[in-house]
Amino acid sequence: MAKIAFADGLVLKGKGLGASGITHGEVVFNTAMTGYQEVLTDPSYAGQIVTMTYPLIGNYGVNTEDMESRKVFLSGFVVREASEIVSNWRCNEITVDEYLKRNNIVAIQDVDTREITKHIRTAGAMTAVISSGDESNEELVAKAKAAPDLVGRDLVKDVIEQNSYIWQDRGVYNVVVYDCGIKYNILRQLAEAGCRVEVVPATASSADILARKPDGVLLGNGPGDPAAVKYAVETVRGILGKVPIFGICLGHQMLGLGLGGKTFKLKFGHHGGNHPVKDLATGKIMITVQNHGFCVDIDSLGGDRNVEITHLNLNDGTCEGINHKHIPAFSVQFHPEAGPGPHDARTLFGRFCALMKEHKK
Repeated sequence: MAKIAFADGLVLKGKGLGASGITHGEVVFNTAMTGYQEVLTDPSYAGQIVTMTYPLIGNYGVNTEDMESRKVFLSGFVVREASEIVSNWRCNEITVDEYLKRNNIVAIQDVDTREITKHIRTAGAMTAVISSGDESNEELVAKAKAAPDLVGRDLVKDVIEQNSYIWQDRGVYNVVVYDCGIKYNILRQLAEAGCRVEVVPATASSADILARKPDGVLLGNGPGDPAAVKYAVETVRGILGKVPIFGICLGHQMLGLGLGGKTFKLKFGHHGGNHPVKDLATGKIMITVQNHGFCVDIDSLGGDRNVEITHLNLNDGTCEGINHKHIPAFSVQFHPEAGPGPHDARTLFGRFCALMKEHKK
């Protein structure tokens, strides 16, 4: 038997999955129907327990090609049912249970993930613990209450590669990727767009980035509270106006902070592959992939005549994109690279290349 206990007192019993033991984190839910391996290996989930709303997870197994980082970074995993049978020609003959064990991730199944999702939507994302031990409900709730939440925490330092590396050593444009927990599919999309791709850790200074003579800088995704990663915001301010910038997810929030805006924590975040976003320039609606718990405050940038809001989330009206009118810098809150999810927004990599081409003239 295993349990998941929430800081507000809710306790659900289920069956242990993955590694034995106890873990804590902020519980969020992901609405994607496929792509559980990409979810597991997305560094942006560091510090969180992810509940999958789709009821059957693991039916197509695990493979080396769908990893979005070097390992699993999330704190825990919750599913309704983990498939014991895998069927896919790309599978490496390993189940999700075995994969979680190999990565020492404590998880739980046979719980009502609908109840968890409704609870989070009503009460908001909160800390919880998953345990396969024999602690009492009261003990687990107490541990959940004592667990740290994400506000004010710098989790970027826990997920980045410590050294810079070359992802692709040829291309029309020399792109430096600022790694706060970068997903591999962002790097793949840049490479497919014809870019030379070099990745530097978030500890790199603006001087270090500019010394590499980039045609453009991509500010990548990552976990935690953007306002807590002050060194990254300073780095962004150091390159603003000197080189074209494209920000994605946490990179979008970093750009917003670098431009003088503020961020705030959403009630339960946006996690999944079916979030509608409106492009305010064209009026078109994109179905987007999202994974974030914090957001750029529209009011903190709305009065700046140099910055325009370019995209809005149609579920809650929050900021999904910004653009500077006079310097080459833009960003989006959603994930245009997908991995997994719809490809509606992949054209933004072409926009970034066009911006670099124009700036090189």
